[in-house]
Amino acid sequence: MYLTVDFWIDKTQRVDELLADQKDIARIVSDAFSNDPNMVDLAAFPDTLSGVEVATLIRTISKPYSQELFYRDGGTVGAANYDRYTQDLNLEGLSDPINVRFGMVLRRADMRTWPTKDVVFKTQETFDLDRFQENGLFPADAVAVLHESTDSQWYFVQSYNYAAWVLKDKIVIGDRQQILQYRDAENFLIVAGGKVTTNFNPKVAAISELQLDMGVRVPLLDPDNIERNIDGQNPKSSYPVLLPTRGEHGELEFRTALIALNQDVCVGYMPYTRRNILHQSFKFLGERYGWGHSYNARDCSGLVMEVYKTFGILLPRNSAQQRKSPIGDNTYFCASDSADEKLRILASCDVGDLLYCPGHVMLYIGNVDGEPYVIHSLFGAGWAEDDGSFQEGVLNGVAVTPLRQIYMSPDSTYFDQLYGIKQIR
Repeated sequence: MYLTVDFWIDKTQRVDELLADQKDIARIVSDAFSNDPNMVDLAAFPDTLSGVEVATLIRTISKPYSQELFYRDGGTVGAANYDRYTQDLNLEGLSDPINVRFGMVLRRADMRTWPTKDVVFKTQETFDLDRFQENGLFPADAVAVLHESTDSQWYFVQSYNYAAWVLKDKIVIGDRQQILQYRDAENFLIVAGGKVTTNFNPKVAAISELQLDMGVRVPLLDPDNIERNIDGQNPKSSYPVLLPTRGEHGELEFRTALIALNQDVCVGYMPYTRRNILHQSFKFLGERYGWGHSYNARDCSGLVMEVYKTFGILLPRNSAQQRKSPIGDNTYFCASDSADEKLRILASCDVGDLLYCPGHVMLYIGNVDGEPYVIHSLFGAGWAEDDGSFQEGVLNGVAVTPLRQIYMSPDSTYFDQLYGIKQIR
């Protein structure tokens, strides 16, 4: 029963109370862009950057890993391969100044450490964790395009909360003002489901059965002011939306796509309530863990980002960046805090509060008989048997777990490692 959202909704007080209205959320987001160095307001992004600025940004992400990495065949990455990757950065090709271009994401795209599809791992036992995978971008995301790789197959782009390499065929370049107007359209649809798809389109393959992940925002057209035949389908039983496409000559074009009324979407942002926080997070329950948005899924911080985006709240990409962010009300623990003190503070947690451990974030969903419970996307985990022995296992997905009974290591639980709580209001 702990795996059903209704169980937690029934336990939650003031479940439909509005935690913040859209005016409050707009202030939260504005403060985040003003005060968090990991959040980038693309509307205020400079038209030009110096070559040194772009090179510094690239080297911030594209640098050799701090420990040895392995390819799937067991070979090590090594200095020679890092030299090859560095040559692919095309740093010698940086102009000065650099005219910043803007683009839109056409379909879900990986953001990579280097401009390569090579997959690498820390150990031969962790094939699920590609250490060159950084983040994911979704259709209709706006980016600033800063550079191209040596082979002209990759762009180095800046999104609202991350910078890394993306395959060029996933991006279409367009007019900056047009892109920002599209992004900020007054009437819009929010994807509320974990994944939804556009209707099949026999005429425009690029927008046919296109996957849109939770939190994607697209302009919503007035059904009374559009044609009654959209690529062979009447739009009356669907939501007509605009999606970016690549035109005949490579230019940005917007085409009308249809999302069926039976899809899990919301006109405008979802109300920021405890009920909706629970519903949104449980839509990912059982999804396979996806490091850096790999495997067409998401990791711990990705889950949190997507849930909060449905309310209009934007967060930094990684768990450490989220924890350090001035967004929300932040509580921090220190090594001297006792378990009883932690439990006392956790007892006052509210549904949706974010709990942080080293390299991990969890979403608090409630308390059962003094035991805090969370929903989170995690890779490995362990637990103690009745005789006290440690049992190591793999969850490798989104799960509901008790905070004090799941171990990060043989001698430390997630509760032991808890060092921060964030409440966003």
